[in-house]
Amino acid sequence: MNTAPDDHQAALTSALAQDLRAVLGKLKRRLREQARIGDLTPSQISVLLRMERDGPATASSLARAEGMRPQSMAPIIAALEGAGFVSGAPDPADGRQTLLSLTEACRTWVAARRAVRQDWLVRTLQARLSPDEQGELAKAVELLKRLVDD
Repeated sequence: MNTAPDDHQAALTSALAQDLRAVLGKLKRRLREQARIGDLTPSQISVLLRMERDGPATASSLARAEGMRPQSMAPIIAALEGAGFVSGAPDPADGRQTLLSLTEACRTWVAARRAVRQDWLVRTLQARLSPDEQGELAKAVELLKRLVDD
């Protein structure tokens, strides 16, 4: 039994996966550079994005969602409050808890950074890819969506 073609395809697929991870990682870093996130840590950014996606939350529910101890979440929340990105109010369901929400200043900050990244990417696509290449990339994006969509 000859499995050489299967082995060859497996090697090609493995190389493709490695190249894809590398290029997507580099694209992510370039986009992050454009936003000039400043002094926020990856944990702080993760909490802000989770709250933007999921809405207001308690510190303990954020800690669970982020896979950390509540004690580890406290300094993250304190830094975000200090920066004016989150504010707390009594939880209507349990007055003993504080429900944290993104401030309008945070929403404005996030939107501005997204706009900067979007602008950079549009300009880079226009400058480096021909219209035909942009069409090819659009097809590749559809394939990437198939990889990640359920």
